Amino acid sequence: MANFTLTLMMGPTIAVPVPQPVTDALMSAQVTVTAAQASGFQLTFALSKESLISRLLLPTGFFDPKTRVILVVILNGTPTVLIDGIVVRQELQTSSDPGAATLVVTGEDLTAVMDLADNKACYPAMSSDNQVRAICTKYAVYGLIPAVVPPVLLETKSPTEQIQVQSDTDLRYIQSLASDAGYVFYIDPGPVPGANVAYWGPEIRIGIPQAALSVNMDAATNVESLSFTFDGRSRAQMTITIIEPNTKRAIPVPVPDIGLLRPPLAARPAITLRQEPVPDTAKLTNIGAALVGLAMTAEASDAISGQGRLDVLRYGHILQARRLVSVRGAGLAYDGLYFVKSVTHDIKRGEYKQSFTLGRDGLVSLTPVVTP
Repeated sequence: MANFTLTLMMGPTIAVPVPQPVTDALMSAQVTVTAAQASGFQLTFALSKESLISRLLLPTGFFDPKTRVILVVILNGTPTVLIDGIVVRQELQTSSDPGAATLVVTGEDLTAVMDLADNKACYPAMSSDNQVRAICTKYAVYGLIPAVVPPVLLETKSPTEQIQVQSDTDLRYIQSLASDAGYVFYIDPGPVPGANVAYWGPEIRIGIPQAALSVNMDAATNVESLSFTFDGRSRAQMTITIIEPNTKRAIPVPVPDIGLLRPPLAARPAITLRQEPVPDTAKLTNIGAALVGLAMTAEASDAISGQGRLDVLRYGHILQARRLVSVRGAGLAYDGLYFVKSVTHDIKRGEYKQSFTLGRDGLVSLTPVVTP
């Protein structure tokens, strides 16, 4: 049976291990990580009138909003940074019963820091990927390292034609650039505490799969529950309308296969039942319209979804979102590789469980054998 330890670090900008009384008061920690979205966390502390938290830490602002929080789990000697973020809210729940009062601290990952103030900036003759790199350098104090992939279809406009202007928060501007390119933007904590990777690029659906999720395999079963849904209406064939510059004719063009951005995970992809036009592309350039179409096609490509729950101490690993994982024991149709779309970590003393959602584009594994 695996074992784990949880380390909580906090501080104004540089997070350090919290005092032992704070660790002792920590009742539970929950961290949710979702592909292409910001991660969040919630910490619950036990309170008493004479505790260090009540007497000193709360009055002096130790848990105030914008305080940095880092959670690190060491499982079988291997450290994993679950979250690096900031506090956005605290809730004090009082009680007349001894030991029943709690302090609940809620926060988000470091994308919250990028969403605090509107900024004005111009980016003449600068491609979208270079704009993202320039913005991310402003957050180097948080250990932010940009990992930026140039767009599949590169479009850099001349300063005499159009100048890119930002009039929004850094986060919303970067997200708009990602949406236009058919990309995602998120911050991955680690690999060491205090370091973070700001990823801007296509959703990564390649790499070495995580340890297999095994069901209906007697002693080898390592998940508590796992179910699948096949939604035939989830996939859609997108078409874009472009204006031919000479004749001004509107020409509908089907969006190319999404394999440009994400390779298939199933041997039998689901049939596309719906056809939808991509809205508001008539005034875009051909490249701009194609990028928007790729983005919307990527969002409507998974027909198979899975939901489950596991005990980390039995699984022996920490299941990571935004990565691949194998499933075995679910039958020929549903075995194989999946993309982990979200994971929620639920940690209490002596207990570490995860809820997760999976996704892929169709049925039947691409590989003849699913390895453990």
